[in-house]
Amino acid sequence: MSERHMLFKGMARPVLVSSVFFMLLAGLAYPTLTTVIANLIFPDQAQGSLVKRNGVVIGSSLIGQYFTQSVYFHPRPSATLAPDPANSEITISMPYNAGLSGASNLGPTNRKLVDQVAKRVMAYRTENGMTSTASVPVDAVTASASGLDPDISIANAQLQVTRVATHRQVPVSTVQQMLNAHITERSLGIFGEPRVNVLKLNLALDELLPAPLHEKPRE
Repeated sequence: MSERHMLFKGMARPVLVSSVFFMLLAGLAYPTLTTVIANLIFPDQAQGSLVKRNGVVIGSSLIGQYFTQSVYFHPRPSATLAPDPANSEITISMPYNAGLSGASNLGPTNRKLVDQVAKRVMAYRTENGMTSTASVPVDAVTASASGLDPDISIANAQLQVTRVATHRQVPVSTVQQMLNAHITERSLGIFGEPRVNVLKLNLALDELLPAPLHEKPRE
């Protein structure tokens, strides 16, 4: 038996044993342990922070949804895409497509992005009854890096209060109180910015202030 063969034979056993050991440890034991602990300590988050209505899962508080009706608070724009049903080789715009998260990757000086933002600013001012020179929150006219951001800024939500109240035919103060009750403060008081989860706020609105039948959200 050659020296090389003996060397290989001597190394084979510890290599195989260590490979199997770390495969079981890192590939089975660790994921199982962390999953069990997460479900015990943070069951809601571990299951995807799912949101239910009448016992039916309708989304997640971590993933935004595309609300367009006037009776709802609107999320920030989304640049996510989806395959074109007519031609699978190309993609088309599909806001808040959780199956294909991503941004447009357009730079701040890109003419296409500049034009998009300008159009969004005009549309936002129009739908919320603002003057042609009124300031518009940045998150109201720009998409997030993921395209799935579930939150909007307080400034963005505040400017939508009157529109929502008008189309639901309720006092502005009523919608304002609901908005105030759904503000999430900075994490641990220092991380992030105060924000509003659009899905949770809209569901709360539907629960206490039912929208007109013709304005119900699309399933």
